[in-house]
Amino acid sequence: MQTAEFSLTGLVSASLSDPVHKDTDTRVRIRSLDPDGNRYQIERFRDNKAYHENMNAHELAARFAELFPLVFRQAVCTFIDHDIHARSSKKGTVTVKRTERKESTACLVETLSHNRQKKYLLPEGIPLPFLRELGVCAADGKIIAAKYDKFRQINRFLEFIEDISGELAAIVRETGGKELTIVDFGCGKSYLTFAAYWYLHEQKGLPVTIVGLDLKEDVIERCNTLALSCGYRKLFFEVGDIAGYRGLDKADMVISLHACDTATDFALAQAIAWKARVIMAVPCCQHELNGLLAEHNAPPPLEAAFRHGLIRERMAALLTDSLRASLLEQAGYRVQILEFIDMSHTPKNVLIRAVRGPVRQGAKREYEDLSAFLGHKLTLERSLASKAHN
Repeated sequence: MQTAEFSLTGLVSASLSDPVHKDTDTRVRIRSLDPDGNRYQIERFRDNKAYHENMNAHELAARFAELFPLVFRQAVCTFIDHDIHARSSKKGTVTVKRTERKESTACLVETLSHNRQKKYLLPEGIPLPFLRELGVCAADGKIIAAKYDKFRQINRFLEFIEDISGELAAIVRETGGKELTIVDFGCGKSYLTFAAYWYLHEQKGLPVTIVGLDLKEDVIERCNTLALSCGYRKLFFEVGDIAGYRGLDKADMVISLHACDTATDFALAQAIAWKARVIMAVPCCQHELNGLLAEHNAPPPLEAAFRHGLIRERMAALLTDSLRASLLEQAGYRVQILEFIDMSHTPKNVLIRAVRGPVRQGAKREYEDLSAFLGHKLTLERSLASKAHN
């Protein structure tokens, strides 16, 4: 089979369609995220769901080569000064048609600049009460400059929820319209809790009850007052500790964003015990494994790396989340490790998204091998064992 003989330099957008096989994505869309062509977003569609991934130009070139013509037979690409329509026949012959643009380059660059104004799921310019009261927007709906990173973070979170909204809708269908129960462990000021309720209930029309849990009484009181003033009748906030929470018998979805250190493990353990259909966790401050590696001698191959505190801290965080992912897979979840928000905004940018599915073969062995190599078992493993015995 031939390969596509054209460069992606200056790519503005692209659409890949006509899949070679039926058991793959139905189509893929690519768009530039900045006029310099350094950042791109790939949007994949499968089973009426959209999946998003951001990457740089080099990564895009490699991914494009994987997708066309091996996965998709047709590629329509828009560049700064020309268009390309590439087609692969069933015999593997690739034809490429290039059409020069009549409009000026400046005109298209201006168009690209306008395209960069992302259409957020939580729109700009609409003075939603919870955004106003939480200090994200002004009375006219304009996003406050100092809160724009928070606004982008909220929308990024909603994109991840949108990706699994089909799972939540399926629960409603399977239960004959029964209300979904969602728990947000460690909700804090609840920017994302309010946004999740607004999106799922107000925008998607799903019957839902959301409970936010946090240790700070004043924050919880304020959140309950705001929920009432917004008319969010099924949004509640409670004071409580994640590890000892007994307020519900089950939950369909569990959220845990920036729960510190082993609090994330307790949130995951409770979600698994409930057999929650969806789990979304952004871990924070993984001190447990880092402390152990600092206190004891590192495994010989890693001594050189773990001697440096900063490197040890970052590697411990990644290894901790890898172990958590393996334990979730053993418990019957399909797990994705995703970039929550750009590293320039916060280093706490790893999101663990898990959806109920089959047990992945090999996950147990991988976990045992890695935990034995590191000489440590996670709090999550011990918590799961404790729940299994109770």
